[in-house]
Amino acid sequence: MIHKENNYSLKSLNTFGIDAKTKHYIAFDQMDDIFEVDKLLSELTDKQRLVLGGGSNILFTKDFEGVVVQSKIDFIQKISETEERVVVEVGSGMVWDDFVSYCVNNNWGGTENLSAIPGVIGAAPVQNIGAYGVEAKDVIRSVKYWDFAKKQVVEIDNESCHFGYRDSIFKNELKGKTIVLSVLFDLSKKDHKLNLSYGALKDLNESDVDLRTIREKVVEIRDSKLPDPVKIGNGGSFFKNPILEKDFTDQLLQEFPEMVTYKVSDTKVKVAAGWLIEQAGWKGYSENHVGVHDKQSLVLVNHGGAKGEEIVSLSQKIINDIYDKFKITLHPEVIFI
Repeated sequence: MIHKENNYSLKSLNTFGIDAKTKHYIAFDQMDDIFEVDKLLSELTDKQRLVLGGGSNILFTKDFEGVVVQSKIDFIQKISETEERVVVEVGSGMVWDDFVSYCVNNNWGGTENLSAIPGVIGAAPVQNIGAYGVEAKDVIRSVKYWDFAKKQVVEIDNESCHFGYRDSIFKNELKGKTIVLSVLFDLSKKDHKLNLSYGALKDLNESDVDLRTIREKVVEIRDSKLPDPVKIGNGGSFFKNPILEKDFTDQLLQEFPEMVTYKVSDTKVKVAAGWLIEQAGWKGYSENHVGVHDKQSLVLVNHGGAKGEEIVSLSQKIINDIYDKFKITLHPEVIFI
């Protein structure tokens, strides 16, 4: 089924709660609908196109004069299964955390550390979402998408997705040229190695935990730190954790020995952006309609009635200040539209 609207409000479709409108809006809930959607889009050739997922990583800075397309395809289908592994195909419109819950309830390992991340399945490969030492790329087998130029469904494997830190082919070579229809995940059924290497999960004893325990712990941690976007508009973590040269990081650690870091490789180190922002005094900061959350400094919030430009302005102030204090440039994880 296809749903079409003109001059459509996007306020309920972005977790920042920005009151922006789009000139045209098209939503669909079946894989085969994409052929008709493509036809509708071809009639709007002069309009910029935006594929919208759950709206949790988007910041609208003004009304969108083009067409917003949203997949609401919602299904889980088992593709193959052995004693050790199971491969499932999941519709791009399914809520990500509903999928994680489904996996844990079926004792399928691989997604449990990614619990409670907002958004939908289709955004997972685009953004290569990640948390607590795990990224979507670790469990994605392949991605099916509609290629607007080729006018056909294409499936590419994990390697061809060119996954990086919060990055993929869909944000680069294929940016604006596709819409994700479904994602295939390769999950473990037995002998799954639990990842307790990151943050508060280090406190758990591997011999006493299982998939459900990890999921519950991650949900508990995220609920304690991250505001509910229904109550306070936000896009989750606003900034990426910067990845720096080890030599430079070692120099910083001499001056700031408490700085939170994570080893990426022998030459690269990831620094916790939240620690930098908190040390710079921004945690809990507020001005007019916007601010920095008082429990998690990585989260910028809309206290009500904020315009996208206000959040952009605050983020730039933070970027400038962090560079002045640490000589580190922060980069937004949130996408400005």
